[in-house]
Amino acid sequence: MKALITHKEYAVANIRLEELISIMDEKGLDASEEKEFEAVGSIIEKYEEIHFPIGIPSLIELIELRMFEMNLKRKDLAKLLNTSGSRISDYLTGKREITLSVAKSLHQKLNIDSDIILQK
Repeated sequence: MKALITHKEYAVANIRLEELISIMDEKGLDASEEKEFEAVGSIIEKYEEIHFPIGIPSLIELIELRMFEMNLKRKDLAKLLNTSGSRISDYLTGKREITLSVAKSLHQKLNIDSDIILQK
């Protein structure tokens, strides 16, 4: 397979993938259709890796996501992490580095992966 995938090839692969999914839902895929399904999926994946990359979220983005998921306001997060609201504001705006104790709390109480906490 060639290295660069054009937008047209990507669009054709998406259409074919939808067709194969319909076939799979109706009667299942035979061996050749399964191979084609994998090939089409590979084309889509390679195109999207180049044109729509998804990186690791920043720590601030992940904290804000957890706050949303847990329906926490900044004052609630401050209480949960045993710190002040202004300190939380400083963390979220990047004005202050997160301390080791807050990092531990983020990992334990918000279930944030330590790799994300330690990334720079």
